[in-house]
Amino acid sequence: EQKECLSRQRERTAQRQRVKWVDKEPVRSTPDSNDDAPPALLPRNVVSDSDSNSSDDDSSAGDASESEGDCAPALPPEGDNSNTNSNTKRPQWGRDPDGRLRRLNITGHSLSLGSKQVPVHAVRLSRKKKKYRQRIRYHQEKGDRALNSMILEDELPSIRDVLESPLAKFIHFAANACGYNGTAEDLMVNWIHPLFLKAKAKASKHDNPNWWQAMNGPFADEYWQAACKEIRTLEEMGAWDVVDRPSSEKNVIKSTWAFKLKRFPDGLAKKFKTRFCARGDMQLEGVDFFKTYAPVVQWTTVRLLLILEVLLGLKSKQGDITATFLHANVPEDEEIYVEMPLGFEKKGKVLKLKKTLYGLRQSPRAFWQYLTKKMNECRMQQTKFDPCLFVGGKVMCICYVDDLIFWSLENDDIDELANKLIAVGVDLEEEDNAAGFLGVQMERDTETGLLELKQTDLIDRILETMGLDAGTAKSKWTPAESKPLVKDSDGAAISGDFSYSSMVGMLLYLAGHSRPDITYAVNCAARYMFCPKHSHELALKRIGRYLKATRNHGLVLNPSKELKIDDYPDADFAGMYGYEVSSDPSCVKSRTGYTITVADFPVVWQSKLQTETATSTMEAEIIALAHSAKELFPIMDMVDLLGNAVGLPVGDTTMNVSIHEDNLGALILAETLPPQFTPRSKHYAITTIWFREQIVARGIKLLKIDATEQLGDIFTKGLARAAFEYLRKRLMGW
Repeated sequence: EQKECLSRQRERTAQRQRVKWVDKEPVRSTPDSNDDAPPALLPRNVVSDSDSNSSDDDSSAGDASESEGDCAPALPPEGDNSNTNSNTKRPQWGRDPDGRLRRLNITGHSLSLGSKQVPVHAVRLSRKKKKYRQRIRYHQEKGDRALNSMILEDELPSIRDVLESPLAKFIHFAANACGYNGTAEDLMVNWIHPLFLKAKAKASKHDNPNWWQAMNGPFADEYWQAACKEIRTLEEMGAWDVVDRPSSEKNVIKSTWAFKLKRFPDGLAKKFKTRFCARGDMQLEGVDFFKTYAPVVQWTTVRLLLILEVLLGLKSKQGDITATFLHANVPEDEEIYVEMPLGFEKKGKVLKLKKTLYGLRQSPRAFWQYLTKKMNECRMQQTKFDPCLFVGGKVMCICYVDDLIFWSLENDDIDELANKLIAVGVDLEEEDNAAGFLGVQMERDTETGLLELKQTDLIDRILETMGLDAGTAKSKWTPAESKPLVKDSDGAAISGDFSYSSMVGMLLYLAGHSRPDITYAVNCAARYMFCPKHSHELALKRIGRYLKATRNHGLVLNPSKELKIDDYPDADFAGMYGYEVSSDPSCVKSRTGYTITVADFPVVWQSKLQTETATSTMEAEIIALAHSAKELFPIMDMVDLLGNAVGLPVGDTTMNVSIHEDNLGALILAETLPPQFTPRSKHYAITTIWFREQIVARGIKLLKIDATEQLGDIFTKGLARAAFEYLRKRLMGW
């Protein structure tokens, strides 16, 4: 038995020596090659001169092909006789996502199963993938051991002790004029968290490479595998047809790759995302596209539904649609040709799109029309007040591109609608409830139980960009000075420490969603976005200092039990006169500011200069009243619609609409029936007829309010701290 065992061992050893390894090299397909033939790019396989069915050879070939992932099909078995007849369609072999060898149909998968131009660097890194993972695992374990060895007992470590410890390679000490006066021991214990020593690096521009950077970088193999997966997914969805290049009369737009590396908090690579996109900037209007309008839900609608959620105890769920734009088909009257993706080119071939690819200018509109059609199939009617609000018998839904929120009295009704949408072809995935929507966190206070809309992450980003995140930065208690912000044409130039326009954009998003208290200050700064001076830069920093003092606050959702609507319009007549240069026409412009509340919770607010030049305080107040009425009337109709949808009776007894005006002349004119008017308003009374008629027809009350109680005052001028904090408490709940 020992002799037989030794003989078999020698035979296997001799057989391994006769094995020939076929190196994998990128080979382009020739025009004469058969489209059904196996791709020229093959994984490393073992070919034996003797017994091709031996277990050793099979295991070697299997291991080599698995190292290449799902992108490169494996060689067909040598015993396959399908190649003997040239007229017979040759089967395509490959591995499914589970790693099993199976026959694949190349129809519709000419890119993912055809020949590819694999980057050389990706091929080389593929062989080193296992070693790379072992090296990362080794560094993780080494960092864990170093952290575990750092135990603070009776004696505090000095800086020298830390630099001589195993953690020294992760630490870099620096000193500057930061205002710190403590000891080195206090700095080590109180200011340095040990876990940050394990972090590798922050995300940077290297986490968003282009094609050439990705395929020549340290993660080339991972990006290539992600690109193969993206092409395979798009082909399974029937996104295109591979056709011959059309004549020069047709516009063939270029394609591009978008790569993204997502990291764990400690800096390690988490996921490699790839998106194949079309160059929409190269599309020609009237040739490649015609209409591009696609609406998104208004935040006024979102706040109204949040109010109803609190008042009626509605259940909410949030959903996300996977591969959003690829759901919609390219309109029949449009032909879109796209260049072949890099790494998958075929000579003389282009892609004729069947689905709206990411990057196309008509993709958002096509998806909105697709979603509207699917909602109608599920008996969800689109409202005329907001095209992205859908109301059914038991469920209400809003959509912001691919983000959806559902509200209903019962969770089962939401699940039923979601299943119907999935049944009609919408790839819907359930997420958590509406705890965060479009960057706005909806946190519930554990003590009071109230819901609060916050954007602390955006505030932190603003402070970091301005350089105000250090502990020495002073805080402010109001966002704006009492005097208005003027053009300052002869003032000093900006320092350029941060992008002025980018900062204004972030502040506008913050003010429009959860911080109405900074609306006036941000609007003043936004007027000078294209010609900022140093004084305007200081005004932005004042807003930042105010946000630093109020970082943890937001818009508290504490609606009253009565579903009432209140409008607070106000105007600052010629507020910049005497501060701005007298030759500037804007110095005599008045400012409109108003807020509209539903159940004592603000749903819309605004602060802006009036386009007309008012000649009196009464005229300025009437212009502000007219602007607020344009928002008030649709809100009344929407509250009536939503109230009926959830079974809440909304009528004269449950919905009281009031306009609170602090100017007596404006009150008298607003209550005067057309065509009557007051003697001093005859030159502009005709422009107020439309809303005066609606006030009477809708039964809206006009009430005189004291100037100190006017909520619109916070949107028209810079207030003193006492007055500002009083109105902020009434408006925002803190």
